[in-house]
Amino acid sequence: MKFVSPLLKKVVYPCLASTGYLRGRANGGDLCVVTYHGILPAGYEVTDADQDGGLVSREAFRRQIRLLKSRYHVVTPEEVLAWVREGRALPRRSVLLTCDDGLLNTVTEMVPVLREENLSCLFFVLRASTSPTSSMLWYEELYLAMLDAPDGTFSFEELGMTVELKERKQRRQVWGTLLKKLSEVDEPQRTNFIGRAREKFGLSGEWRAGILCSEARRQRFSLLNLSQLRQLLDQGMSVGSHTLSHPVLSQQSSELAWKEISESRSALQNALGTGVWALAYPFGDPAAVTSREWQLAEQADFACAFMNVGGGFGAALPRFALPRVHVTSDMGLAEFEAHVSGLHHALQAHMSGRASA
Repeated sequence: MKFVSPLLKKVVYPCLASTGYLRGRANGGDLCVVTYHGILPAGYEVTDADQDGGLVSREAFRRQIRLLKSRYHVVTPEEVLAWVREGRALPRRSVLLTCDDGLLNTVTEMVPVLREENLSCLFFVLRASTSPTSSMLWYEELYLAMLDAPDGTFSFEELGMTVELKERKQRRQVWGTLLKKLSEVDEPQRTNFIGRAREKFGLSGEWRAGILCSEARRQRFSLLNLSQLRQLLDQGMSVGSHTLSHPVLSQQSSELAWKEISESRSALQNALGTGVWALAYPFGDPAAVTSREWQLAEQADFACAFMNVGGGFGAALPRFALPRVHVTSDMGLAEFEAHVSGLHHALQAHMSGRASA
């Protein structure tokens, strides 16, 4: 999560929101795409802000979408598809809701709120959600295992690496290195590595089951299975691809990146019996997604593809690198609208330009 100064959060953005400036600033934009990563389940205790910071409370989510309904025009995924493919005009100040990863809490916590508010959302999911059984995001399982590992030095011959695990902050840095390194290989090799890492860390065979020891933790960490994925469609939601297994695509060979992008679309279409027209790049920042991935998305016959940064009205809207506002748990309502209006991104770009001058 990028740092936002307390002055902006607590003073500037609330003042601008109260005057209507933020809404007025959005008048010149065609579309703003907002993305979530799920809802914190009832009873779930946050113990790691880095890990859980991408999930918002149910109450915050409701406040945010009600603000969007009152001041903007929340459009359906089908309207955006028509805008992309046929050039149909969108209403002024249009906002599209999206959600990445396909965690179980999207069905248990998020969809009920969307249904109450009569809104739809485009959910980006992995191939794992076409399975009849549930699984976890590989990099979350790795991070949790590294947090539970004892202090010490561990050698991973298959990666040509030796890592030392110390305090939590240092472990997260090591995890970031492993995340990139493991993205270079395919999903089966990643799965095997995590299994061997658990053994080296001295974690028992029951360790993984312990992660999901409560209903709240199951909703937090489990991915949707096929039955639950079909519930999304049955309740009026749309489904897009988030690749086969959520690697850092820029770290992969062209062959692996093509497989992740193209085969994810066919896997979802075969499992659901419906068209899949949109792709959301995993991680979705410029370090994780390059022009190569934009070209691969187009070659795979997606209608469009989404980044995870740079969103807000007024932003450029390249078809295979559509920007999105990434909503985080520390984002107040005024700050949320500052992102939607495009002001926050404009300020960031201005400050970045001054820093590089």
